[in-house]
Amino acid sequence: MNARSNQDGPVVVVVEDDDSLRGVISSLLRSLGLRVETFGSAKTFLGATLSPDAGCLILDIRLPGRSGLDLQADLLREDIRIPIIFISGHGDVPMTVKAMKAGAVDFLTKPFRHQDLLDAVTIALDLDRKRRDGEEKVSTLQTRFESLTNREQQIMGYVTSGLMNKQIAHELSLAEITVKIHRSNVMRKMEAKTFAELVRMAETIGSLREKTKRL
Repeated sequence: MNARSNQDGPVVVVVEDDDSLRGVISSLLRSLGLRVETFGSAKTFLGATLSPDAGCLILDIRLPGRSGLDLQADLLREDIRIPIIFISGHGDVPMTVKAMKAGAVDFLTKPFRHQDLLDAVTIALDLDRKRRDGEEKVSTLQTRFESLTNREQQIMGYVTSGLMNKQIAHELSLAEITVKIHRSNVMRKMEAKTFAELVRMAETIGSLREKTKRL
């Protein structure tokens, strides 16, 4: 980690009711150039606006009011996929299992070594960066797909399902040369370098549509 401040980097959010420990964690992370936001309870966290740069949540599992596990469930319901590192003063195995099954990155028992926390934060921020990169790629792909005409979208579907140009022409009552032109336009607009790449794009768009239907 770079010790210089990065005002454009990710934010590490800390939710811990122990003022002293919250301060120690914050100082440790800030000393390495990370941006940090701190809260003393789940209630104050939920009452605030989550930074769009939030890339990691360090969360005490035992908090006044709503527990860390409750907060994790709240975030999942809202489809907020911020990586979570749980910290706890008790080595509670059932809690650990429940937290990890719900997607927690790590579960550290107090007192933990500073390096263990930093290692967990590094992993969490890397996971969040990869998630954001993936979402950006999907968004770009969707924009390209929407730039296709209805006919081009239709032909892309036929092409990526394995039909030959002659078969597509027969299905749509078009001249084969017309299908070839549309197919060429699809490849150009989707910026697909190979047919295999176009197939992968179609699969991604199909998965996105299925997810949207279920929401």
